[in-house]
Amino acid sequence: MDKEKISKIEALLEKVASEFNLEIYGLNIKTNQNPFIIEIIIKKTNGDDISLDDCALFNAPASDEIEKSNLLNCSYVLEISSQGVSDELTSERDFKTFKGFPVNVELNQKNSKIKFLSGLLYEKSNDYLAINIKGRIKKIPFDEVLKISLCTLKD
Repeated sequence: MDKEKISKIEALLEKVASEFNLEIYGLNIKTNQNPFIIEIIIKKTNGDDISLDDCALFNAPASDEIEKSNLLNCSYVLEISSQGVSDELTSERDFKTFKGFPVNVELNQKNSKIKFLSGLLYEKSNDYLAINIKGRIKKIPFDEVLKISLCTLKD
């Protein structure tokens, strides 16, 4: 399937998703399957969790829009799902939920030769991230933080 057709399908689905306060997080069309499998990963625009009901509610309008477009002239299976749980911490809710959990912090190198720090998530403020590294609290200014991810600590 060509990229232009996939882009058109994605644009159609984006339009439908916006009517339900959803966004298309990912689209994967498996043409090597018979019938084709169209995987649509959705997320809510307000950041709330996706429920099974949200997926079911989006299924019929998405299918109808694909059918009306006549972009596919073959049978397909439509799979709607959420993006699941990411290991990257981004929202305030993530930081509250995973306080005390082991994290990897990727740093930019403009102020330090250290690329990564690992420890237990201790605190997040507007200005810094604090992690517990072997019993010592290390405060890292947010302008030095590139990414914060859940991990497993190795002794």
